[in-house]
Amino acid sequence: MDTLVSVKALKVSYRTYRGLVKALSEIHLEIPKGKIVALVGESGCGKSTLGLSIIRLLPPNAQVSGEIFFEGKDILKMEEDEFSKIRGTGISMIFQEPMSSLDPVYTVGKQLIEALEVREGRAPPKKAYGVFKTITQKPSLIVRLFGASVNVKREYNYTQEIIDVLRRVQISDPERVLNKYPHELSGGMAQRVMIAQALLEKPKLLIADEPTSALDVTSQAQVLELMRSLRDELGSSIIFITHDLAVAAQIADEIVVMYAGEIVERAQTLELFKNPLHPYTRGLLGSFPRFYREDGVIQEAIQGDVPNLLNPPSGCKFHPRCKYVMEVCKQKTPQLKEVKPHHEVSCFLSG
Repeated sequence: MDTLVSVKALKVSYRTYRGLVKALSEIHLEIPKGKIVALVGESGCGKSTLGLSIIRLLPPNAQVSGEIFFEGKDILKMEEDEFSKIRGTGISMIFQEPMSSLDPVYTVGKQLIEALEVREGRAPPKKAYGVFKTITQKPSLIVRLFGASVNVKREYNYTQEIIDVLRRVQISDPERVLNKYPHELSGGMAQRVMIAQALLEKPKLLIADEPTSALDVTSQAQVLELMRSLRDELGSSIIFITHDLAVAAQIADEIVVMYAGEIVERAQTLELFKNPLHPYTRGLLGSFPRFYREDGVIQEAIQGDVPNLLNPPSGCKFHPRCKYVMEVCKQKTPQLKEVKPHHEVSCFLSG
């Protein structure tokens, strides 16, 4: 199977006034072309940091080492000017906080047009600071520039494509939404706009960070279907970041379970749910409420707390919470290895 992204020995730490937070430790991961891979785990396990590392949007206090190959090229070695040609059309991201990701001084329509300009390799408009005056199906657009209305002829019929995409993300009145500024949108509406922008860019890799967290159940299902369409129609790969295993089960071809900055298990979705091998994965699945289980246990929580990444425990980072802990777990760090075809686990219990 062809690989689109290959992450090798990736380490990320954050410098803070309290010390160095070890957010990611020796991550090795491959994302196949045309597949949806879900990253799951508790808050703070490193899911978002991994996504931000791939699109190179980590904060200034991050220290990064390792390699990230995209289509065979190590993007960590690229200059920013070179990588900026990949960000957007090659790699795009839907962020967890849409209200802080949209530019507050531009209308929704202006921002979506810029996404299309970038996709087509055209420079974004320099002076289109205003709002849409009218929306028609003609390849022209009325834009208000510095208070004066002028008719701007467009080489492409961007307007109708934008309207069509907004309708696909269940925005029923796209003409009205195009004229709005981000602060005029609800959280769910802003998330839909972010998803629409990603669909317009048609990236080879889409990183979706909790894209359904602000949506109701019906809208969640619609967004998941849209992402499947992106994969099926364009052959895009998707990294789907979520804390919800139920959502991951609906969309992912493969699931990667993360804990305290490490990958502890990776398997195809059905295999992971049928045969979880790592005690942490079993704990995640066991924590889901169920109406009936043969052993009579309705729900079982994972005991203890996540470790402090300023000073993580030695050996396996899960050993302070693991009911199967052995002496070797406290002294040595288990390596992620394949124990059966397409099923990898980082645990001494699995040989």
